[in-house]
Amino acid sequence: MAPPLIAGVDEVGRGPLAGPVVAAAVVLGARPIVGLGDSKKLSAKRRSALEAEIKAECRWALGIVEADEIDRINIFAATMLAMTRAVAALGVDPHEVLIDGNQTPARWAVDWRWPARAIVGGDASEPAISAASIIAKEARDALMREACARWPAYGFSRHKGYGTAEHLAALNRHGPSPIHRMSFAPCAQVTLKL
Repeated sequence: MAPPLIAGVDEVGRGPLAGPVVAAAVVLGARPIVGLGDSKKLSAKRRSALEAEIKAECRWALGIVEADEIDRINIFAATMLAMTRAVAALGVDPHEVLIDGNQTPARWAVDWRWPARAIVGGDASEPAISAASIIAKEARDALMREACARWPAYGFSRHKGYGTAEHLAALNRHGPSPIHRMSFAPCAQVTLKL
């Protein structure tokens, strides 16, 4: 009998003022991946190496919700939707989904259909969630580097859309870009000043 199919899910990008929220879902392969951990605590070089190994050895998928959709439905709903999209994109139905955090999309996302369990600190303790954390962070960072190439005045490649002093100064100087979250106070306040 085949072992149960377990997917780990994590998201990145709830707090930034710009860019998407990105979730990843990962089903680990047969071979263990050494060195998995919370993506925020890994060096960029280590994260990149692990990303390549995860993509080669595991089943994985992304769920992305862009800034305009975040503005329409709010960041919490967008996070739940990104997680739902990620699991749906796996192409298999997991027997259980382990989610980093204290809530699952089960009560919040209409298309969620899998048994799920929330694990606080799961990105540091559950290998499948750790793998999802790495995939989500690398994917979002790449999207923000692309955004920086389109809108270089904001410095997205450096701060990834978070509300750093550099970002807030650029936002005040240039106004919001098409990927700024207008429902977030600093972006809305800048618009009022323009």
